[in-house]
Amino acid sequence: MDETAIHLEQHIPALRRYAYALVKQNDAADDLVQDCLERAVGRWHLRHRDGNLRAWLLTILRNQFINTYRQRRRRGVHFALEDVVEPETTDSAPDSSTAIRDIFAGLDTLPEEQRSVILLVGVEDLSYDEAARVLGLPVGTVMSRLSRGRAKLREYLETGRIAVLRRVK
Repeated sequence: MDETAIHLEQHIPALRRYAYALVKQNDAADDLVQDCLERAVGRWHLRHRDGNLRAWLLTILRNQFINTYRQRRRRGVHFALEDVVEPETTDSAPDSSTAIRDIFAGLDTLPEEQRSVILLVGVEDLSYDEAARVLGLPVGTVMSRLSRGRAKLREYLETGRIAVLRRVK
């Protein structure tokens, strides 16, 4: 097996989790991961040998997501009829599926900057430094976005809505 494939294969589960958290559809997440891996293999010679491979892959995945999001926003959203119908859950505990749905809904209300930081630090278990490298931000910005995002998500889960800030002159 090729050395590149061995290095990339161990990171596929983390890429799939992050992609699914971004797009919330299995097929779209798989497509996003495939595009990410294709780009990584094509640009393998550009990676830093001493750098964090996982952070590099997550950066590629996030950039692919943003590019796709911008492209869809320009073209308009198209989806199949079967995507509209919500699949039935086979989970015996209805509270757990409701809680997961609430968390996803709360994440959807957050700005993309805060959602990305929460997913990288909270789900992918990256350190603040690693998340800062993935996002191309200073560590302090990552920490403040994480704090604000967690506060908004917590408020959403408690009240069911995000507080809207009013401008006071």
